[in-house]
Amino acid sequence: MILNYDVIVIGGGHAGCEAACAAANMGAKTLLVTMDMNKIGQMSCNPAVGGIAKGQIVREIDALGGQMGRVTDATAIQFRMLNVGKGPAVWSPRAQCDRGKFIWKWRETIDHTENLDVWQDQVDELMVEDATSAAAESQPTKRAVGVRTIWGAEIHAKSVVITAGTFLNGLMHIGRKMVKGGRIAEPAAERLTESITQHGIRSNRMKTGTPVRLDKRSIDFSKLRQQDGEQRAYRFSYYPGKSGFSGTLPQLPCWECYTNPDVHEMLRSGLADSPLYNGQIQSIGPRYCPSIETKLVTFPDREQHLLFLEPEGAETNEMYLNGFSSSLPMDVQIEALHKISGLENAKVYRPGYAIEYDFFDPTQLRHTLESKIIEGLFFAGQVNGTTGYEEAAGQGLVAGVNAALKCVGTEEFVMRRDESYIGVLIDDLVTKGVDEPYRMFTSRAEYRILLRQDDADARLTERAYEIGLVKKDRFDWWMQKKQAIEEIVEFCKNFPIKAKEINSALEKLGTTPLQFGVKLEDLIARPQLNFQNLMPIIPQLREFIDKLPNRKEEIAEAAEIRIKYKGYIEREKLVAEKMHRLENIKIKGHFDYNSIQSLSTECRQKLTAIDPETLAQASRIPGVSPSDINVLLVLMGR
Repeated sequence: MILNYDVIVIGGGHAGCEAACAAANMGAKTLLVTMDMNKIGQMSCNPAVGGIAKGQIVREIDALGGQMGRVTDATAIQFRMLNVGKGPAVWSPRAQCDRGKFIWKWRETIDHTENLDVWQDQVDELMVEDATSAAAESQPTKRAVGVRTIWGAEIHAKSVVITAGTFLNGLMHIGRKMVKGGRIAEPAAERLTESITQHGIRSNRMKTGTPVRLDKRSIDFSKLRQQDGEQRAYRFSYYPGKSGFSGTLPQLPCWECYTNPDVHEMLRSGLADSPLYNGQIQSIGPRYCPSIETKLVTFPDREQHLLFLEPEGAETNEMYLNGFSSSLPMDVQIEALHKISGLENAKVYRPGYAIEYDFFDPTQLRHTLESKIIEGLFFAGQVNGTTGYEEAAGQGLVAGVNAALKCVGTEEFVMRRDESYIGVLIDDLVTKGVDEPYRMFTSRAEYRILLRQDDADARLTERAYEIGLVKKDRFDWWMQKKQAIEEIVEFCKNFPIKAKEINSALEKLGTTPLQFGVKLEDLIARPQLNFQNLMPIIPQLREFIDKLPNRKEEIAEAAEIRIKYKGYIEREKLVAEKMHRLENIKIKGHFDYNSIQSLSTECRQKLTAIDPETLAQASRIPGVSPSDINVLLVLMGR
């Protein structure tokens, strides 16, 4: 059987789904190859989307025409906005989802995407030929031309995207027991890594894990603290479309519980059989999502650790114990679990386990996520050393878009660090590499005020429309919102406020009375004031916002943030513009770094290994100092 496509995507996880949909929506004839069509978009770990910085990535995916936000909205059973007590730069949306419905919503999305086919099979060989377009020394000498599967299908393509998640030589651990697999009860891909590394691409091993799953009928919720979602109707997607939030699923609470010294004592008794500490696992796990045994070793004086009991769906009894990830022996996990208040009689569906898998050094990639070694080969998701559904999906979208653009030879799609968290994520990967599973945080972005969750469409939708990823209906939807925001900002900029008419109300709101008249925007800039408490005392403001055609809360919030943080936003834009000057200085192919003796030895080694595109990227490489950048600037001037 021989098939021909523009783009082949290997793997039906979060990266693969976004990559396949993006490539197909760009007009490329696309094939998604997955082991199991009934587990497309499977939430392998916790049944939630978003969180600190991750929620921003989902908003960016949505603004770019991706699907994760819409699938999440349609299957959400709880929504929360995190960090609302802090500034809007770090507000982060998070939704608890129905795991089963999430899969089927993704399946429905893929089934209704034009230009996209699905093939259920396992890829075990990458087909590679000599590249005929390698005109320069820096160009790859090989190119990907397709894949072969374990069932003998030979599929040809102009671009291939690898999004295999944890399946590459996956090995699962529970205590001293080891079983090959990419996920519980699913086989590992045992030949694909070797098929890729034989061409000079470096691979290594990483580890991740997942916690025990419980039957909610056996839990005493009276001993747990209930955690409800938001009352306000938040959503991830800016555009409802056909697959937006249905509002039909019940909104369910999560629950808080704690470990205690007895739990810790039981867990410690099993450390000798823990694959993390008996030498069985050599690879590195995620620092910011550690196993419960790692928490005990790292924080030996802590008497308790917070856990979250989360529902897996609206109609299932299965619950997820967030914070209790473990690979300890099965009996140790269960006995320790029964010492937690409220879980004394908890029934277990399955214990936690750890999994080791192959990944590829992301410094071997360009910012398009195309390999520097094999032309037309793209990587996205956990195979690049990241962790998290959102990080995977963001990479998948970028890889899918660029795989499609590669087929027609048009300009690449790359996002800057001041443009998106996805841009920060990819730049960190290809510039710095990884020595542990990479997780996105707001602290990783130097332009957080510009990369808020509320303005992702303002940053990205027009760019996506220019390349054809966002269609006209979605673009028009954004333009309506953009115009409404500008009208509110202009209204507040020009509407006069008289001191004598408002001072008594201002004092009641806990803010200083006016000495003289001001414009409305000056009042909104005060920390104690916002649209919500000003509308009752300024009827004209309420009337203006009530006239908005739709999405009043979303538009008003965006306008208010723009007004209130105007000074900070403008200052950060100036800083970003200065860095753009270095981004515009292309250095790839200009230097033989090993011959420049005025650079430090470490600098020469790092620049040669990574071969940065621009001077700005070079400045972000660990081991490259400001004085090294000055040397390159001088040489560029010559």
